[in-house]
Amino acid sequence: MTDIKPTQKRKLGSVTIVTGSILGLLVIAAMFPSVTAGLGLLAFCGLLTGLYVLITGRRSWARLPAGRRGGAIAVAASVVTLIVASALAPASELDAPSLASDPAPTSSPSASTSPTAAPSSEPEPTPVNASEPELQPEADAPAPEPEPTPVTASEPEPQPEAAAPAPAAVGTALAQLDTIPIKGRAPKTGYDRDQFGPAWKDVDRNGCDQRNDLLLRDLESISFKPGTNNCVVTSGTLLDPFTGSVINFVRGEGTSNAVQIDHVVALSDAWQKGAQQMGQDQREAFANDPLNLLAVDGSSNGAKGDGDAATWLPPNKGFRCEYVALQTAVKAKYGLWMTQAESDAIRNILTSTCPDQPVPTDGGVMVAPEPAPAAEPLTVEAPAPAPAPLVDVYYPNCDAVKAAGAAPIRAGDPGWQSKFDRDGDGVGCEN
Repeated sequence: MTDIKPTQKRKLGSVTIVTGSILGLLVIAAMFPSVTAGLGLLAFCGLLTGLYVLITGRRSWARLPAGRRGGAIAVAASVVTLIVASALAPASELDAPSLASDPAPTSSPSASTSPTAAPSSEPEPTPVNASEPELQPEADAPAPEPEPTPVTASEPEPQPEAAAPAPAAVGTALAQLDTIPIKGRAPKTGYDRDQFGPAWKDVDRNGCDQRNDLLLRDLESISFKPGTNNCVVTSGTLLDPFTGSVINFVRGEGTSNAVQIDHVVALSDAWQKGAQQMGQDQREAFANDPLNLLAVDGSSNGAKGDGDAATWLPPNKGFRCEYVALQTAVKAKYGLWMTQAESDAIRNILTSTCPDQPVPTDGGVMVAPEPAPAAEPLTVEAPAPAPAPLVDVYYPNCDAVKAAGAAPIRAGDPGWQSKFDRDGDGVGCEN
């Protein structure tokens, strides 16, 4: 086997360098597409130069020292540079996978150089397309949007509620309730039962006190004490409105309290809600007004005390509409106010149970049919023909009425004038 001559050795080294350079550039171009390409090419050139010096023993174009030592140093430095470039490539070139898939469009138009530059920039949107799957959740974001849709769908629900508060019908307790002022409860200072006059006064001058008048109105199957002009009730039957039970009333020391006369609007409650500003006569009229009085079960009356509708209601739910309508009518008649809680309690009963509950008459709601025998003495008054000759009688004041012996004077009597009736009970010049 013949030795290779120095000239042939140089040619062989040159061919090796050129071939290796071309292959190396292709490999580096594939590995390091953009940022690290310069560093890789520099390292590759250094590697080729070092190999050249190492193989030929000559100086290279880079003026490296001739001999194997200089070539070995250049090769080692180039290898280190290549390692550094390869380590930096994944961190700096995140688009390398997408660009690596683009050689097909860049290699096909190889005949032109400048057009390839434009397509080479087009692959940059490719990562955007590749990242579009990451935006898929955002594309799915409209999916939660149906959640507000039920909210908007439920918004029409308040519409019926807005239409519900229709004006209360005229003549109903609910309409009358709207006229009652709302205020806080005043102090109870100064309250005494005597502020409302004597108990069970004979306000209508019929010879019977107000308690017996109410028993006569509310009881059935009544018996009277002999010699009292059918005035003192000794027994009867009560259909108690508070409990719905039947009570057999018998007058006596241990039995009379079974049936008591209740002030629908308690006197103490009235005192704290406007009655302090009333005159004495108006308070007495309030305490004896049949509109504000009911014959009821004694124990239930004791349980009620001076409570209003916010603190006490009859156990008999079937009577609650009439009961709160009575309280409303009494307070409207005498200009008393309600607390907010009381008004709300009454409104709740009326609107939920009986919105058309009528305003009670002045005689009260629970008016039982009066027995025939009792009606006769009540209707028998002074002889009707007597006032005929006195048609032209005129009394300038109550003193004149009393002086003429016509006191107390009643509506319809000769000389009657409304100014004589200060408490509105149809009887004037009583005192």
